[in-house]
Amino acid sequence: MDAKIKAYLMQAAYPVETNYSPVQNQIQFPFGYGLHLENYSASSGHYPQVPHEAVPSQLNNQYVADYHSACYSIPVQSVMTPSVGPSMLNTQQSQQLYSGAPHPVESAGGPTQGAISSASHLHTSVPQSYSALSSHYSSLTSSSVASQGFPLSSGHYAMPTVSSAVYPNLSYPSMSIGSPYGQVFTSQSLPAVGQFEETNAFPGQSSTVPRTLPHQVPLGYNSTSWSTSDFQSAQDNFSRNHTGSQAKASSQINTGIVLCMQYGGYVNNQASSAPAPLSSSSDDEEEDEEDEEAETNSATSSPAPTPQTSRAPKPFGYGYPTLQPGYQNTTPSTSAMQPSNPGHHSGFQQYPQQYPGVNQLSSTLGGLSLQHSQQPESLRPVNLTQDRNILPVSPVLAPVPNLNSDLRKLNCSPDSFRCTLTNIPQTQALLNKAKLPLGLLLHPFRDLTQLPVITSSTIVRCRSCRTYINPFVAFIDQRRWKCNLCYRVNDVPEEFMYNPLTRSYGEPHKRPEVQNSTVEFIASSDYMLRPPQPAVYLFVLDVSYNAVEAGYLTIVCQSLLENLDKLPGDSRTRIGFITFDSTVQFYNLQEGLSQPQMLIVSDIDDVFLPTPDSLLVNLHESKELIKDLLNALPNMFTNTRETHSALGPALQAAFKLMSPTGGRISVFQSQLPSLGAGLLHSREDPNQRSSTKVVQHLGPATDFYKKLALDCSGQQTAVDLFLLSSQYSDLASLACMSKYSAGCIYYYPSFHHSHNPAQSEKLQKDLKRYLTRKIGFEAVMRIRCTKGLSIHTFHGNLFVRSTDLLSLANVNPDAGFAVQMSIEESLTDTSLVCFQTALLYTSSKGERRIRVHTLCLPVVTSLADVYAGADVQAAVCLLANMAVDRSVSSSLSDARDALVNAVVDSLSAYISTASNLQQSTLIAPNSLKLFPLYILALLKQKAFRTGTSTRLDDRIYAMCQIKSQPLVHLMKMIHPNLYRIDRLTNEGTIHVNDRVVPQPPLQKLSAEKLTREGAFLMDCGSIFYIWIGKSCDNSFIKDVLGYPNYASVPQKLTQLPELDTVSSERARSFISWLRDSRPLSPVLQVIKDESPAKTDFFQHLVEDRTEAAFSYYEFLLHIQQQICK
Repeated sequence: MDAKIKAYLMQAAYPVETNYSPVQNQIQFPFGYGLHLENYSASSGHYPQVPHEAVPSQLNNQYVADYHSACYSIPVQSVMTPSVGPSMLNTQQSQQLYSGAPHPVESAGGPTQGAISSASHLHTSVPQSYSALSSHYSSLTSSSVASQGFPLSSGHYAMPTVSSAVYPNLSYPSMSIGSPYGQVFTSQSLPAVGQFEETNAFPGQSSTVPRTLPHQVPLGYNSTSWSTSDFQSAQDNFSRNHTGSQAKASSQINTGIVLCMQYGGYVNNQASSAPAPLSSSSDDEEEDEEDEEAETNSATSSPAPTPQTSRAPKPFGYGYPTLQPGYQNTTPSTSAMQPSNPGHHSGFQQYPQQYPGVNQLSSTLGGLSLQHSQQPESLRPVNLTQDRNILPVSPVLAPVPNLNSDLRKLNCSPDSFRCTLTNIPQTQALLNKAKLPLGLLLHPFRDLTQLPVITSSTIVRCRSCRTYINPFVAFIDQRRWKCNLCYRVNDVPEEFMYNPLTRSYGEPHKRPEVQNSTVEFIASSDYMLRPPQPAVYLFVLDVSYNAVEAGYLTIVCQSLLENLDKLPGDSRTRIGFITFDSTVQFYNLQEGLSQPQMLIVSDIDDVFLPTPDSLLVNLHESKELIKDLLNALPNMFTNTRETHSALGPALQAAFKLMSPTGGRISVFQSQLPSLGAGLLHSREDPNQRSSTKVVQHLGPATDFYKKLALDCSGQQTAVDLFLLSSQYSDLASLACMSKYSAGCIYYYPSFHHSHNPAQSEKLQKDLKRYLTRKIGFEAVMRIRCTKGLSIHTFHGNLFVRSTDLLSLANVNPDAGFAVQMSIEESLTDTSLVCFQTALLYTSSKGERRIRVHTLCLPVVTSLADVYAGADVQAAVCLLANMAVDRSVSSSLSDARDALVNAVVDSLSAYISTASNLQQSTLIAPNSLKLFPLYILALLKQKAFRTGTSTRLDDRIYAMCQIKSQPLVHLMKMIHPNLYRIDRLTNEGTIHVNDRVVPQPPLQKLSAEKLTREGAFLMDCGSIFYIWIGKSCDNSFIKDVLGYPNYASVPQKLTQLPELDTVSSERARSFISWLRDSRPLSPVLQVIKDESPAKTDFFQHLVEDRTEAAFSYYEFLLHIQQQICK
């Protein structure tokens, strides 16, 4: 390596170090690593559970085929279509709304370009109801449908004259569905560096379950008649469910929009997810590698694709037996390894049991059926066009599943685990008729005040599907329990008979694992392939002229100094720093030096580590040197004139530095990268920010950052991005470094430490949370579900290894995930279904832990019950994730159309099934009454709005937020909460920690609710707006804001003073209560009526009409018009 290396004396009088020899190819191991496993140092092989075996991987450097992600990919070339506006909305464009889980999985012969189904004939006279969300909710086939628009009158929206409602006779064919486990795991499956295995809780017996890739996933909703050769056999098999006519398969692919979802489905990731072949391994290893603790593949090698295999038929009769309450005794089965036959219960005898288990539900649930009881409130019809006050006065709560009271108490909190339907349809056909999405919203690592932590030598799991024992299993007797997911009968281990809480023996049903739906296990060494990694933090800081002038460096260094002792970790915690402009600067912080040393590498085309052993140092041993560096950094580059940014080379260096251990890279960037690998050019046209037509460049301009992120993920390293920009920085490309490595993204537009104090305050608060919050390293997460259900698409910042295994190099308590599901097989044998997510991670203290959440929901057979259990907020959040994928893979207008069609189809299906409803009115069940309002709010959100000036980076960041935020925070972003706060009273107050908190009612997001005599608080999640009317009472201004009158209130007021008045106490108590409900402390911004900033406030009033979008009432009329066509 002939690179020139220059070392400069730091302005803080740091000594110069010279005479470096080229870095060696083999990176030195940090102390404590490299001695535990001989194969640990290898960088290019997969690692089996057998020590000292490293198998060369089959490399494929074409990441396009081998790496998929749950994030954006470059959209396919397609015919762009007009966006939805007041003058035109297009439902035909989206005939297969989310047809897309992207492409079918690669076969052994190579990648296949997903088969595209095209309608050979589409009737233009009758607009089709939202089959846009057709593959309901993501099929494995991409579809192409001719786009057709329907004209509307321009200008003011005219009330349609409806004399009679015409409802098309729609049919909903059931499509063939594959196995819920779309990956074949064999003894050839391989783990990678830093990845972990699950061992069988019962050694000596193999419990491998073959898992096959589904050939097809149901296309869900189909309101047009169509067929393809790919689905011909499936349609034949299910022809009895298909009442409509089928058009002949078109031999030519339409030139319409190719609807395939490239951001998020496991289907996109299958090529990269298939394990590379291993020469040999034991049966036990085969079973272990199948678990969620079987690690993610090393990104240094691309695994070979696994050929598809047909799914073997499954035995009938796996449902829950109708057991009597309590343990059930019977003659021991001939083989404990075989599933029990639900028909054989005659020999059961009651055994005393105080714990009400799932086996009691069959009889209990019958009395809870919505069909045979009085109509529940959730099914009460609501006339949306007449009832203008549908918004409740208090925040919307998650619906409670229709279970008996005992199971309801044991169920998982909706804050952690939430389903779009709390009543699961028995069949896919019933789900198709309801026209509602089926999926899960997860917040698996959220902060919990009460979490049962279990330290036990025995972690009890099903020997077949590896489900963790949970409150919803059935104890047949004292020695056997039936899995609630696969229905296998398992033995109760002897150790599990003892209850450490009650110190009693013989009552396994009283163990904490069986009494809590959320638990955390301390994992043994059996769950790891290497010693748990230490907490390692690397900060990569932009020090170019733009960055220095913005002044962010002072805030970052000060925040680090204040929170250095609060960084999660133990005595092994390590830290390092890299700065960059047109060169890359490293910092030697080795213990024993009198002051830090700056080491500059100017050859950015071949960047290397000058001293690999001294750049990441022990935090406690080198704390004084670290503090010296943080104090000096803000002033070291004050006079810089370097305007270039070599971000790509700096990230390459960071990857090399972190690869031996893994950890977290925190990148601070202020402009477009302009030098070296990963350089970018401006793609935004400012004149197109208000375009109502095609919005371009929603995908990345280069795959450099995606490839780098996948490499980082393979080495258990996540990249977090802080973008502090005053101009376009191509976030669509830069965000890939975080999306694919399970990192997080922070964005501060127009950041300047003095010109924009609100953003400076937000950065300070975000950093405090970021540096001190809990963190999990080298994590993997698996989602399991009851036999008959199938997971087919994931959303979030993650890497999908297989059909249900997610690789998360880092996991943080602020990250949310979403999954789409389908019903593979009829659920006739069971009265309830369960979902379980298991998150295996290394804590900052070096403990290997498993956090398990289990959710139980009833199965229903009637369409009314499905609607009664709809969770409208969960459905909207899932649709928002799907729409982001659609925007990138197809077009923004197509995604907008699909969202509108989601409302049209679901309400149309409901109205058509309710015989007692007046067909010409817009009626919704009470459970879905907020659906049109939330969808309209989503259409006006920055991610999807058109016709309103929106910077491209702002739009991309909003999309990133949708893909990674937990439901509770995402809903505030979509539909903020508005309160009037100038008349707070003690009526309805609540008491929290000796503090009286007022509870003002929610207001409609409309200017008609604002009065110039009032003051209003809008909670948008990450920011609070307080809008003050011109004629606001001076007593409020004086008692709460601390100013004598309205005119004296400054334009940029960002905090409320602590005044000794009743009004001040009430206002601050209410705002503090809202702040305490979220991890990130929102910024407060006071806006006067004539302030230029009021635009930010008024754009959230989603019920009002704008030049480019409907008002809420106009939107309802449009929905009604589409239903009546």
